[in-house]
Amino acid sequence: MNNENIVTVLKENKMRPSFIRVKIYTLLVESRIHPTVDEIYEQLSKEILTLSKTTVYNTLKLFIEKGIVKAINIEGNELRFEAQRGFHGHFKCRECGNIYDIPMNEKEITSVLEGFNIEDMQVLVSGICPDCE
Repeated sequence: MNNENIVTVLKENKMRPSFIRVKIYTLLVESRIHPTVDEIYEQLSKEILTLSKTTVYNTLKLFIEKGIVKAINIEGNELRFEAQRGFHGHFKCRECGNIYDIPMNEKEITSVLEGFNIEDMQVLVSGICPDCE
């Protein structure tokens, strides 16, 4: 997704496309590492000297409220972020710590839970990835 598309997504979701918002959203769209707030801050603070962790937190909170970013909870204490890419699960390697997207069929899962009011659905699988095996 190029810079123009990022700006369009922000504007369509009624957000001013400030330089910092564009940079944070671009990082999430282009990244598949599901970064933490600290990782986002570390990566962008080299380029944006005035960036603060508070700004990163507030920007992510806004993105989540607007539905363009999702917070994923890994192992209870590790909050990570990703641009919305449709329904999928996650695999976390217990050796290297990398997190991989797993394609999944949302309809298959929700059909089993027919009649339930599903408010959030996250699938996490853990083990050892092929690179670490």
